[in-house]
Amino acid sequence: MAATINTTYNTDIFGIVRRINRFIVEITKSQSSGVSKTLSFDVIRAKSYINAVRKYTAWVVAMPELDLPETGPQEIALPENPPLPSMENESSFDLCMLLALARDELANSQSSRLSSNLIAFDVNRLLAILQKADNFIDGYITVVDPLDQPESSPMAPVTGPGLAGV
Repeated sequence: MAATINTTYNTDIFGIVRRINRFIVEITKSQSSGVSKTLSFDVIRAKSYINAVRKYTAWVVAMPELDLPETGPQEIALPENPPLPSMENESSFDLCMLLALARDELANSQSSRLSSNLIAFDVNRLLAILQKADNFIDGYITVVDPLDQPESSPMAPVTGPGLAGV
């Protein structure tokens, strides 16, 4: 993994990084994280998270590049990346790793020094990783999961429930 980047100058990258971090937490805390079976509703959620990043990115690049002479470049603190704990569900862990790679590539990209929008090469890298995540779900998770692993399970602690309400 790339070195942790704590700042960006790009408001759009800030939005993408926030979303990816939240989706990593959602997958980490999913019901599937504690077993080798990726439950169908967690598959649906994961695909919706990937699609949300793709759609947000499409919205970003469809907008004009902003001329911000008074406010750009302005350093923006990125949110702290959520921890990626060891999980019983190796597929969920691998999916989180792909999302973390997408986040870190973008945070480290040339686009991160723009005030807004994304350079085409960075968009292509992001979309390629998202496509790989979709292909991983369709070509591996839904085909292979669950695996019967009685001798090596459990190998990781339960990640625990998500945040409680107010």
